[in-house]
Amino acid sequence: MTGKRQYGNPVAVSDLATGILDPVMRKRAGLSVELVQCWSEIVGERLALSTRPEKLAWPRRRHEDDPFEPATLVIACEGAAALRLQHETGEVIGRVNAFMGFAAVGRIKIVQKPVAVAPKRKPAPSRPLTAGESARIEALIAGVEDDALRQSLENLGASILGRRR
Repeated sequence: MTGKRQYGNPVAVSDLATGILDPVMRKRAGLSVELVQCWSEIVGERLALSTRPEKLAWPRRRHEDDPFEPATLVIACEGAAALRLQHETGEVIGRVNAFMGFAAVGRIKIVQKPVAVAPKRKPAPSRPLTAGESARIEALIAGVEDDALRQSLENLGASILGRRR
């Protein structure tokens, strides 16, 4: 070594934390950090405010030849939301399995307890559009006859282009 310290590309702290926490969470609770982080997208904002995934309980396999059995997802839930969650159990199982990419969850166990709500992140403010960007959006939506649809498409285009730096 020449004594010079070499630096790599910067890495987001969340990526480092995920790399550290993921093995611990898998060992302790059978969960991945991604499942916890994406919980509101999986179950919807309404359920995410009062529920939280606790752990995945995998059934024990006595022999290597035993067939695969899906896990039980334990979900912490606050009082009144338990009934809502119970009615949407099938849909939640389907969404979690789609998120994981295979039939990982076969049933849900609801545990009633207080759930700490994570604060909502505010989206970064979008920058004002240049005249060229505005003209480009206008040209793309010029053929749309419905006023409400044209306005929605214009807002969508402005938000997408406004995020780009």
